Amino acid sequence: MPRIDETRPFLAVNIAVLTVSDTRTEADDKSGQSLIDMITRDGHKVATRKIVQDDKDAIVAQLKAWIADPSVDVVISTGGTGVTGRDVTPEAFHEVYEKEISGFGELFRFLSYQKVGTSTIQSRATSGVAGGTYLFALPGSPSACRDGWDDIIKHQLDNRHRPCNLVELMPRLQEHLKG
Repeated sequence: MPRIDETRPFLAVNIAVLTVSDTRTEADDKSGQSLIDMITRDGHKVATRKIVQDDKDAIVAQLKAWIADPSVDVVISTGGTGVTGRDVTPEAFHEVYEKEISGFGELFRFLSYQKVGTSTIQSRATSGVAGGTYLFALPGSPSACRDGWDDIIKHQLDNRHRPCNLVELMPRLQEHLKG
């Protein structure tokens, strides 16, 4: 069973929060603020925050900028993961992935099914890695952000989580680029 190894020191990671929306501003971005509150509550650092429109090129450009930024370890987005015509976040994420972490979306929908039933099929939550940066795309509701963070992401971003976690893999994410 998963556990926290208290003999290991906690290592905070730097997380960028991206809200994808045509209508939200920082003043009314409840999902983005919810992520920021949880990230800081759990001891991590918010490296930066941005709101971009539901535009694939704009999302890709922001992701690439953060992937290239050594002060950003993780990007978590909220919004644009549904099935309507303007929902293009998963397509943008897939454009930059070096590797998809398919288990994240599968687990997110499994956990979501327990709360919203078959409506979970409308979520295209996704995750992957690019340039040594972990990328997570969550749906645009505060409850989906809480579910994604509290039930999955916070555990994988805690280096004390056993039997394994994503933080301990960070030094090896770019080993394919070495000599």
